[in-house]
Amino acid sequence: MRSRYVVGNWKLNASLPGNEVLLKAVLAGASPHAGCHLAVCVPAPYLAQAQSLLAGSPVEWGGQDVSRFDKGAYTGDVSGGMLVEFGCRYAIVGHSERRTLAGESDGVVAEKHAAARRAGLVPILCVGETLEEREQGVTEQVLARQLDAVLEGQGPQSLDGALLAYEPVWAIGTGRTATSEQAQAVHAFLRARVAKRDAALAARLPILYGGSVKAGNAAELFAMPDVDGGLIGGASLVADEFLAIWRAAGSASGRN
Repeated sequence: MRSRYVVGNWKLNASLPGNEVLLKAVLAGASPHAGCHLAVCVPAPYLAQAQSLLAGSPVEWGGQDVSRFDKGAYTGDVSGGMLVEFGCRYAIVGHSERRTLAGESDGVVAEKHAAARRAGLVPILCVGETLEEREQGVTEQVLARQLDAVLEGQGPQSLDGALLAYEPVWAIGTGRTATSEQAQAVHAFLRARVAKRDAALAARLPILYGGSVKAGNAAELFAMPDVDGGLIGGASLVADEFLAIWRAAGSASGRN
């Protein structure tokens, strides 16, 4: 049985007083579900606050990015070791906004994935296609290229204990979302891609959906056999929405 994950990505949205209100509300409503993990990935300046408020609770936390370097003259970078010192369990790697806005190549993303593993973090490896790529019918080629940068460079074992997240770029922050059937088809493709190298690993690899997941569509998405939870953007900033998604994951747990 694969574990379920609901991971909030706050992106560039946070403030000390707002974070406290949000996290306390999430803590108050986050009843544990067997086999389910609830986490938030917060901007680096707020990791100490997250650690202070969440330590010892069912809610885990992580970074939104990680340097591909462990130390050195890399101004502005945050290493995996630094994230670990603030109690992080997760690090998002290769989010579409990093690929697009920061120009991160598949190779750089793969290096960041390796750096997260070296530090003992759980990487959340993001892959996804643009609207233009989907309309051109090359979704699978794009996802295969992004995934293979890790599989071929580091071996399938590098995904053991990691999370994979499918985030269609055309559905992030747009209000659009893939239908549950579209999400399932892509998740099944990704699992099959990993299975070609290691079937047992593919069977236990959690694959999250990350494209405008909301309380209203979470249950339908999470009912799909290869959708193991969500990487949640805007809805993770609203406690009631985030908790409703969490409850949907709990209701769907135990099916695979």
